[in-house]
Amino acid sequence: MKTLVIAEKPSMGRTIAAVMEPRGKNNKTYIEGQDYIITWAIGHLVELAQPEKYDAKFKRWNLNDLPIIPQSFKLVPNFKTRDQLKTIAELSKRCQTLINACDAGREGQLIFYFIQRHLGLKQPVKRLWISDLTPETIRRGFMQLKDETEYANLTKAAKSRSEADWLVGMNGSRAFTTQVKALVSVGRVQTPVLALIYDRQKEMEEFKKANYYEIVAHFRQDDFEYKGKWQGERILDRKFAETIVEKVNLKRGRIAQYEQKETKEYPFKLYDLTLLQREANAKLHFSAKKTLDLAQALYEKHKLISYPRTNSNYVTEENIPEMYRTLESLRGTDYGALANGANKSIVHKNNRSICNPSKVEDHHAILPTSKKPGKLTVDEQKLYDMIVRRFLSQFYPPAEYQVHNVITEVEGERFKTQVKQLLSAGWKVVYPETPKGKKKIEVEQEQEEMVASFPIEPSKPALCQRADCMEKETTPPSLYTEGTLLKAMESAGKRIEDEELRDAMKDSGLGTPATRAATIERLKKVGYIAMEGKKLALTPKGRSTIEWIRQIGIELLTSPEMTGQWERRLNEIAKGQASDTSFLEQVKKLTHLIVEKVRNQPLPNIATESIRQTTAARLPLGTCPRAGCGGQIVEGNKGYGCTHYKTGCTFVIWKNSFGKKISEGMVKTLITKGKTGKLKFKSKTGHQYEAKLVLKSESTGELELEFINNKKAEM
Repeated sequence: MKTLVIAEKPSMGRTIAAVMEPRGKNNKTYIEGQDYIITWAIGHLVELAQPEKYDAKFKRWNLNDLPIIPQSFKLVPNFKTRDQLKTIAELSKRCQTLINACDAGREGQLIFYFIQRHLGLKQPVKRLWISDLTPETIRRGFMQLKDETEYANLTKAAKSRSEADWLVGMNGSRAFTTQVKALVSVGRVQTPVLALIYDRQKEMEEFKKANYYEIVAHFRQDDFEYKGKWQGERILDRKFAETIVEKVNLKRGRIAQYEQKETKEYPFKLYDLTLLQREANAKLHFSAKKTLDLAQALYEKHKLISYPRTNSNYVTEENIPEMYRTLESLRGTDYGALANGANKSIVHKNNRSICNPSKVEDHHAILPTSKKPGKLTVDEQKLYDMIVRRFLSQFYPPAEYQVHNVITEVEGERFKTQVKQLLSAGWKVVYPETPKGKKKIEVEQEQEEMVASFPIEPSKPALCQRADCMEKETTPPSLYTEGTLLKAMESAGKRIEDEELRDAMKDSGLGTPATRAATIERLKKVGYIAMEGKKLALTPKGRSTIEWIRQIGIELLTSPEMTGQWERRLNEIAKGQASDTSFLEQVKKLTHLIVEKVRNQPLPNIATESIRQTTAARLPLGTCPRAGCGGQIVEGNKGYGCTHYKTGCTFVIWKNSFGKKISEGMVKTLITKGKTGKLKFKSKTGHQYEAKLVLKSESTGELELEFINNKKAEM
């Protein structure tokens, strides 16, 4: 009899079949060869049953029926993909062995386990555990198959995560919704993430700005000029600052301290998924979901990178030969010059900034494979470029700097200057924004301008040519972007800048690299947060939900630290270091607590109205600019119109104008400022140009273009 291979997705199944059974017969839902029948799931073919499958009375949401805690969780087929499940059931009857070829991770383990349990498959199971889909890796994986029993603890962790989310999400959402009489969604991970956003926005709203003053002196020593910043406690009194300016202006000073030292800056760490999402959001403005989707395409469709849903920034000794092969393969590509300049000897098993097996669990860092790229979309190419350059940088030496620290004293007042002179670019030549060969000064803190050298003479005096008093204003914390929110989720809300400490927090963050993007998208979908440009802003519904949860005393549900500890416990279950039974008992206790708190402390009216209103209607984007109207601009199916349309207001901004999809953020800017910032457009002939959208008519919402530099594009 043959062996049945079950992959997670059709594309993965076909890739495996092309390697293991290249002459196999394609039967649409499976491929059959001489030794193997390769089929696939389509995501989750089987899922946890809804409450009404346990008792028909649960079909009606009733607070008195809560909490719903099954003795044993039931499984049901996903209705949309039930035919594929039937295919697996039929094929399994013809096979004596199974191979679990789903994604090598917790979620892939759960997908296979649910199929196996629901269909009652009794055959012995082997596990294919690979980190990329190149032919060499697939063949090696089949030669090194392991018993599925070796992954029993990972299965327990996957099952525990799924059941915990069901218990908290199902019971919490039903409890809150029945009280509010409008849909309220809560969850084990999504609610603490919403609490992070709430706390940041409250911190920003309650921030009180304060003015302060900085003094910058401009010094000259012979023909050399430099700046220095006054040293002392923050100045709040303008007159005091002006007194110092008058005191030092045009006075001769001395170099009180001068220190120079050489420092090295090593390449940034290889990417894990969260770091890739954070940087792609900052540099390319990609959402977390978009980055994940692009990375998945580079992995599954193009076979150009290793498994992307990893939480490690390191590799093991086994990966190093493959890294060498990839480096060689890049020589014949657009990265050839950089590959030729790389030094293999830098990447070795004793280089702990790259090779650290203790920090690799399921998967190593994201690496490019040795396959040469074919045709990629523009965005796929951008993300691939980030991954390749990060990989290549590991084969280059550190950047070397000469750091100059100077204290200049004038009339008893001290001014600090700090500059970094780039001596050797090292790995920075991999990045196009770093000039090659030419030495430059990179200035930090007080020293801002670039200079060719820093020829200061410590024994000579320096003249203060001029001193400036600059008024500054303290700034509130910024709203989260998706990138900064991912960073906060990774450390369970703790503001950790030290990368070593951040590494230690990785197993106790909010969610996993594979689920964080989906959590953010979920918060948008249920109307708890909205995009304001690149920022994530709380909606009234999101604000009321968090305030109510905290008011009735369910802090645990909004606690990032608690959820982070649960994530740590799931990781310990996967390693066999903790009990899945004890974990679920703790989850059940929280479920009981949520229901009792909601039952005993009804929602305040003000929160009720806020949640109901924002659930029933879309949030207004601003006041209608039409003179005397007073209506609100809201999103419709094809455009953004006024709520007073029934009384004759004709204001509307169409969602597609000049070939551009108009976002909520653009509409807010148009109705408040009259024009957007600079945007990119494409003409009918394919020519790209830049322009601003301008609100031409405040009565009708008609738009026009304001071309950049007054150069009208080829339309």
